Amino acid sequence: MSTPQQIVHRYMDGFRHSDHDAILGCLTDDVVWSIHGFRTTHGKAEFDGEIENPAFEGSPELTVDRTIDAGDVVVVTGTGIGHHRETGRFRFAYNDLFTFRDGLIAQVDSYLVPLP
Repeated sequence: MSTPQQIVHRYMDGFRHSDHDAILGCLTDDVVWSIHGFRTTHGKAEFDGEIENPAFEGSPELTVDRTIDAGDVVVVTGTGIGHHRETGRFRFAYNDLFTFRDGLIAQVDSYLVPLP
């Protein structure tokens, strides 16, 4: 059985490679993903649509700086680089809180800050 931290790192690696199956395999069917200030998705089908959002190109480059395990919540902080189709390359800092239920991610709260 995988630990919550192992599942979160599998999820993060899935985003680095746009691996839908790897990401979706970490989630409950009723997962909620709140990208605070932007949008909230409900369920795997909506979540799947955000993995490769059509406004972006390629997979994000994600660096994990810190992982904190707090029982049924794992917090990851780091930086990333994305490629928006209209505005080009951008850098950001992120903080993701993963809430677990029955060994899977049931909720993701994402906080993003643009970097110069």
